[in-house]
Amino acid sequence: MALFKDRTDAGRQLADELGHYRGRADVVVLALPRGGVPVAFEVARALQAPLDVYVVRKLGTPGRPELAMGAIASGGVMVRNEDLMVQLGISDEQAQEVAARELIELERRERSYRDGREPFDVRGKTVVLVDDGLATGATMRAAVTALEARAPAAIVVAVPTAAPDTCAEFRGLVDEVVCVATPEPFLGVGRWYQHFAQTSDQDVKALLAQAAAEGRVHG
Repeated sequence: MALFKDRTDAGRQLADELGHYRGRADVVVLALPRGGVPVAFEVARALQAPLDVYVVRKLGTPGRPELAMGAIASGGVMVRNEDLMVQLGISDEQAQEVAARELIELERRERSYRDGREPFDVRGKTVVLVDDGLATGATMRAAVTALEARAPAAIVVAVPTAAPDTCAEFRGLVDEVVCVATPEPFLGVGRWYQHFAQTSDQDVKALLAQAAAEGRVHG
C-alpha cells in the first residue's frame, strides 16, 4: 500500500514534520538530485527557506552498477563500503576508475543545475538535507560527510520514507533525522509511492527556476 501519491505529496507530508524550522533565517534546504528535488521544493516552500541542490553520485560495483559500493559528493568527498568491496574482491584501482567516471557526471550536473550560481555557503547555517527516501543511505552519508567539512551549524536529514535501520543509523550521525515513515519490511523506496517515475534533468531545472522566480534560490 503506497504511503505517498508522488514526490510532491511526499514533500508536503515531510514539510508538516519540519514545521519547527519554518521562517527561520538560518535554514537552507539542500536537495539530492534528482529524485530529492521535487520533495525538497515543497519542503523549502513550506519552510520559507532557500533551495539549492547538493549533487551526489552512487558508485556502482563493477558488473553490478545497481549495487552501491559507495558514493561521491560535491567537494571531492568519497564514501566507500569497505566491507562490501572486500566481500566482492573490488580493488582500490577499480573503485577509483568508477569514481572518476561518476565525477565527470557529477560535474556536468552541477554545471547544468546551477546555471552559473555558486554553491550555497552553509557556514553557520542549519542545513536540511532532503531526498525521496533512504535505502542503504550511501548517497546521504556522502552528502553528510561533505557538508560537515563546510562548518554548518547543524545538519538535518529529512526524507519521506526510510529503512528503519538506516534511519536509526543517521540519528547517530547528524543533529536531527526526520523520517515520515519507516515501514518494515522496507522493500525499497519506490514501493511506498503510487507514482515513482524517474525525475529528469529538465524537471530539476524547472523546479529550481520556479523556486528562483519565487525568490527561494540562492543566487
